[in-house]
Amino acid sequence: MSLAIQIRQNGGPEELQLVEVQVGDPAAGEIRVRHHAIGLNYIDVYQRTGLYPFPMPLQLGMEAAGVVEAVGEGVTHLKVGDRVAYASNPPGSYSTERVMPARCVCRLPDAIGFETGAAMMLKGLTAQYLLKKTLPVQGLQRGDAVLFHAAAGGVGLIACQWARALGLELIATAGSDAKCQLALANGAAHAINYSTEDFAARVKEITQGQGVKVVYDSVGKDTWEKSLDCLRPFGLMASFGNASGPVPPFAPASLGGRGSLYVTRQTLFTHISTRESTQAMADELFAVVESGQVKIHIAQRYALADVQQAHRDLEARKTTGSTILTVD
Repeated sequence: MSLAIQIRQNGGPEELQLVEVQVGDPAAGEIRVRHHAIGLNYIDVYQRTGLYPFPMPLQLGMEAAGVVEAVGEGVTHLKVGDRVAYASNPPGSYSTERVMPARCVCRLPDAIGFETGAAMMLKGLTAQYLLKKTLPVQGLQRGDAVLFHAAAGGVGLIACQWARALGLELIATAGSDAKCQLALANGAAHAINYSTEDFAARVKEITQGQGVKVVYDSVGKDTWEKSLDCLRPFGLMASFGNASGPVPPFAPASLGGRGSLYVTRQTLFTHISTRESTQAMADELFAVVESGQVKIHIAQRYALADVQQAHRDLEARKTTGSTILTVD
């Protein structure tokens, strides 16, 4: 038997229950993996609350690292005993072991530990597709200014470091002075406390009135309108999350009056829909981590059985960097 965290109905952290589950053998295209560490992400909250609906009962979790225990027919890139890490649909990583599709599972380099692997895949691949693929129509060149909200979180701290490596001037926002200092320590060129400052006014001041080429926003409702005001003409508003709630409907004509802006809503799982794209993105992530240009900050660890508290702390914005659940 394996242990897993499931919910039987949408709701608060109290719905997260530790249960015993039967884990069978992998079918064609699948593997069975025993986890050593599990990543915690805000998408887990969206699924728990029902913002992203799933059939019940639901075993949560999108990210983990461990060792392959069995390989199904047709899987050629992995073998029993391989150290692996993944960010993948369907959910299910909140468990000691699971059977899952092999497509998005990548071999973990020997230089990267299980905890780091579990903490970096979903967040690191997200930073990769944002900074390397989700680009304004004019592209991004060294010295260009970009705005990144929630920059002291797991995705944000990776993005701060990666943007510095790419030569970008990343303007970070965060909800406290301490979080702003953390973003600056990880490569942000500027940091704005959006709980005490008008971030749109500060962005215009920093950019001498020009605005930024792109805003990367996982906050959603609370930052949307002012983020549009931060963009220069032909700028890109790249939404990739809803931590404060979904963005309300808006009039497309408003984008014209603000400078013929572009808007996109991105999700990682479109980018990793094929084996080839997943591996190519992971190779870039592994390389930048192994080089030391990006360090993965694991600021919180919770036992799998303590997942309710982990969710409470995440929603209360008490966490910084990456958070993992431990199973060893």
